[in-house]
Amino acid sequence: MYSGSSDGESHEASQRKIPPASSMLWVRNLRRFIGSGAGLGSEALMELETKRILLDIFKEKQQKSAEGGTIPSFYKKKPEEGSISHRVQRLAKYRFLKKQSDLLLNADDLDAMWVCLRENCVIDDATGAEKMNYEDFCHIASVCTEQIGPKCRRFFSPSNFMKFEKDESGRIAILPFYLYVMRTVSLTQARIDMSELDEDSDGFLQPHEMETYIRGLIPNLAQLRDMPAAFIQMYCRIAAHKFFFFCDPHRRGKSCIKKVLLSNCLQELMELHQESEEEVTDTEQAENWFSLMSAQRICDMFLALDKDMNGTLSKQELQEYADGTLTEIFIERVFDEHVRRGKSGGGNTREMDFESFLDFVLALENKDTPEGLTYLFRCLDLQGRGFLTTADIHSLFRDVHQKWIEGGNYELCIEDVRDEIWDMVKPADPLSITLADLLGCKQGGTVASMLIDVRGFWAHDNRENLLQEEEEPEEE
Repeated sequence: MYSGSSDGESHEASQRKIPPASSMLWVRNLRRFIGSGAGLGSEALMELETKRILLDIFKEKQQKSAEGGTIPSFYKKKPEEGSISHRVQRLAKYRFLKKQSDLLLNADDLDAMWVCLRENCVIDDATGAEKMNYEDFCHIASVCTEQIGPKCRRFFSPSNFMKFEKDESGRIAILPFYLYVMRTVSLTQARIDMSELDEDSDGFLQPHEMETYIRGLIPNLAQLRDMPAAFIQMYCRIAAHKFFFFCDPHRRGKSCIKKVLLSNCLQELMELHQESEEEVTDTEQAENWFSLMSAQRICDMFLALDKDMNGTLSKQELQEYADGTLTEIFIERVFDEHVRRGKSGGGNTREMDFESFLDFVLALENKDTPEGLTYLFRCLDLQGRGFLTTADIHSLFRDVHQKWIEGGNYELCIEDVRDEIWDMVKPADPLSITLADLLGCKQGGTVASMLIDVRGFWAHDNRENLLQEEEEPEEE
């Protein structure tokens, strides 16, 4: 029999005889074999190669960061077309937009929500309006969630309830709430559609991308469904130009998607959803830039002015715009500020192309907007100093005065008109008028009309009679 002490000694002796793993030759050879990658499968080799590439990229970025100091990177090169990063980016965007689209309420969901709202609301005895308090609001939320699904739940938050005007009983009308839901869904769908067309995913749309978006809307807009196929391309060009006139003030050739969604232009375009054109008067259609009547009017106007049929307008041809009521000095300034120098002909040859003509028409038809007034102010600023002096006003109105007298009107004093303009604007500096002054006085469009168009001055001079004529039919 072995004693306990001998067993312990033999165990300690066996431990001393086992060399460390790092000193074993077979261990060293195995580690060397695995480290070379010769004994790995294809997947393991790929993973090893991926780690090596990522490590190299990380070291390269660290080196560049150390060389650049603390200056942050402000430019990131876009992935090349067809590269792996470009494909991954497109796939990620597609999946994200698909997910967002699946969360939207469709037409059937909206109809079901409206039924739930009407079935669970109360009628106001005083006004007859359909209303709901917060308890009804929460109950309707539960019913809609059961019938439609959880995607409608976000509209029934307490913060949304507080957005709407409440009566003395703390109730809100169901119609404004339902319209809010519809508008939110519509804007979200529009953003998804625009983002799908945003090729470089920078949040901006280029002209051809905006035209593609409008082309996709035409079948869904009741007043545009019967548009001749030959006119669709021209219509998209005209319609897209208004978005860029108002949403791209710096003329960078791209328009921010967020700004497009919040602009009045998109709302004006969506007004064409109305099923019956009988509900819309001819005047309303003409005033809507996106109506088919308006687009055809602009094309006909350009073709009528283009006497030599060369696709551009000269100063003499543009002078006939609006029956020739615009002053010559204004037309000269338009060509100086907003028309690019021609590539052919003499060095001073300038002809207005169709794109510039659209800007011109938009500015004149939207003189009271900041964008339209900015366009016109550049023409009024004869010296390019950023402000107008009494001498500028005198020079600009001199042509208007001449056309005024040629039209058989009474004699007027230019100094009196100049003083009236100063009283209307009330500039911060009594010696000059800036663009900010014109925007702030809320009469900038009227002032601009008085200085560039004899018809505009006539309308201002007869404003009381015109206002009285407008009131008389209403009284009848």
